[in-house]
Amino acid sequence: MSSTELPFVPPATVLPKVAPVRVGEGEKLRSVGLPGITLTVRSRPPAREGLPPALYVHGLGGSSQNWSALMELLQDDVDGEAVDLPGFGDSPPPDDGDYSITGHARAVIRHLDASGRGPVHLFGNSMGGAVSTRVAAVRPDLVRSLTLVSPALPEIRVQRSAVPTGLLAVPGVARLFTRFSRDWTAEQRVRGVMALCYGDPGRVTPEGFQHAVEEMERRLQLPYFWDAMARSARGVVNAYTLGGQHALWRQAERVLAPTLLVYGGRDQLVGFRMAQKAARTFRDSRLLTLPEAGHVAMMEYPETVAGAFRELLAVTGGSGSGAGAEGAEGTESAEASGGRGGSGRDRGSTVAGS
Repeated sequence: MSSTELPFVPPATVLPKVAPVRVGEGEKLRSVGLPGITLTVRSRPPAREGLPPALYVHGLGGSSQNWSALMELLQDDVDGEAVDLPGFGDSPPPDDGDYSITGHARAVIRHLDASGRGPVHLFGNSMGGAVSTRVAAVRPDLVRSLTLVSPALPEIRVQRSAVPTGLLAVPGVARLFTRFSRDWTAEQRVRGVMALCYGDPGRVTPEGFQHAVEEMERRLQLPYFWDAMARSARGVVNAYTLGGQHALWRQAERVLAPTLLVYGGRDQLVGFRMAQKAARTFRDSRLLTLPEAGHVAMMEYPETVAGAFRELLAVTGGSGSGAGAEGAEGTESAEASGGRGGSGRDRGSTVAGS
């Protein structure tokens, strides 16, 4: 192993005693043991029995808490769960150290297969959007509809503000950054993340900011935090370079499920200009553009995103296309557009992810 490579942290050593993850009122956490991974799943009991299932997938550096506001708003519409991807939130690293987009997609597929909840209404933000796109492409039987908030799909011209996040993928950079930033307080780190991810950080309530600081303090105590960040960032960059049937845009073309695309006009990580390309690529798509939103519209404007999803739900009859023959592969074998604006009240925040 190169001296600049981050060492793989064995699972046996990655369970230090740290502060517990915050659980919002009405939410529940459970641990799910699967082959090679252990996932923490956040859920909110649905308003009534019989609602269609939904699964929420966060982005790089995020966690299931990023979906709490939207989950609460949609509890009358879906039976929602949000997963902490391996190495994030309260989920330990995967046994094999695989943080690629395919690796994260495999974790989602394993969870859905084991739980028997599919097909689900699948939500993904940023890196989670790329993961969800891959899941929908290779396992159409597991996905009723797809909602992507600023999905991390390949861009030829990456925004300058996104370059520092991409640099985490370079071997040794994460280690240098931890040394450079070792004197930064959790408050400083959170303000930096919010300035990058929010269109208007002022929308975050004082209570939401304090929750984010507490979560940042907890994460910084985890010995695998930067390893998971760096390897996942590398996984995103590597996914951008894949060609053929594994290319993310090629897989987006194969998605059968009705798709809601959400893009923010102030997004510093995913180019707003990619919205129209995405709307053309996903075969059954609807586009929601929020000029004032940043990278995490489901946290900044949860009511607006919830309303757009309910429109999708109404159009699809709550079922989506679900199983389809085209593009179906083995469980783990493979790596209408109309702009609308809107606003919603702030419902607080946790640490956002890219």
